[in-house]
Amino acid sequence: MPTVAVVGGSLGGLTAALVLRDLGCDVTVYERSSATLQARGAGIAVLDETLRYPVERLGIPAGQISSSTEWIRFLERDGTIGHEQRHHYRFSSWNTIYRTLLDALDPERYVLGREMSTFASDVDGVSVRFADGDEIRADLLVCADGINSVSRQAMLPQVAPRYAGYVAWRGVLAEADLSAASFQALHDALTYQLLPDSHILVYPIPGLDGAVDEGRRLMNIVWYRNVPEDELPALLTDRTGRPRTVSLPPGAARDEVIAEMRDFAAEHLAPPIAEVVTGIPEPFVQAVFDIDVPRMVSGRACLLGDAAFAVRPHAAAGTAKAAEDGWVLARELQRTGGDVPAALAAWEVRQLALGSGLLARTREIGDSSQFTGEFHPGDQRLIFGLHGPGR
Repeated sequence: MPTVAVVGGSLGGLTAALVLRDLGCDVTVYERSSATLQARGAGIAVLDETLRYPVERLGIPAGQISSSTEWIRFLERDGTIGHEQRHHYRFSSWNTIYRTLLDALDPERYVLGREMSTFASDVDGVSVRFADGDEIRADLLVCADGINSVSRQAMLPQVAPRYAGYVAWRGVLAEADLSAASFQALHDALTYQLLPDSHILVYPIPGLDGAVDEGRRLMNIVWYRNVPEDELPALLTDRTGRPRTVSLPPGAARDEVIAEMRDFAAEHLAPPIAEVVTGIPEPFVQAVFDIDVPRMVSGRACLLGDAAFAVRPHAAAGTAKAAEDGWVLARELQRTGGDVPAALAAWEVRQLALGSGLLARTREIGDSSQFTGEFHPGDQRLIFGLHGPGR
């Protein structure tokens, strides 16, 4: 089996590294950060693909690393239930899944402080040069370097992120800090509220210590609000005056921006939801972008996860798609007996179709909420899923 260099050590890169290692590949992950990654306050809905490696390969019960809910509820402004339906979901935190995957990899195979600057494929392999001047050689390069992918810029310089017209406010509040009434309203459901050209989701995720017991978890929010493109730079300027291009991490948003968000929440959101939003100590902002690519392979290098298709969060499938990219790559390498060009050719056809289909679906959902007013409770399109609603 081939030697593999994985550039980017987040969830997609780690999953790819692990499944390729298990196949017998000689795999090393190169992460540009000088310290292990952390995403404070980032809750995620976890589909089967996201949990597949921990559950199937590590034998970790899903309930050990994720919380679960049994209802989808839509609240009215006064806090009454406008719609509800039974549906089982699992939720976790980015940190929980990341640590689970990282712990399964040999520490010597996860190299920090290695930012890739260039790569070049030839008939026999691929050469990768890092910003520190070091160079390595591999049979296969897996580029899992995210939405701002250097790899994609090198392969497809004409492809750029396209702003969707809205941002996601995010953050968490300790479940124990909720009033009894708000806890009762929110603890067992994925809870929505619809507003004009906007919607918000609230759901429980594991606590910072990984606890999944009720009362020890965190309540996570994702609130989509429209921001005109010409106003986005001002919103994404942090409290030090530094402009950001994609997001403001926890603690970076300016006081006046947070105050406007909290004031609007107090006036327009249902009381249980407003209590969470206004109580979050360090809310943060992520601009929503679309990225799609005409190809995912260049020689012996491939783009994985958000490096290829950055999809809107409405299907809760971003991490699942990245994980699936890794699993399918391993399957094709196994099928071809380690023939990298043949494996990549078959892999690209499948994953291009998956990524483009998912992006189209999440665009439709997002636009229906933020712009056309067609987003409504009970719409089957809203059920999370990688390959389609609920699947």
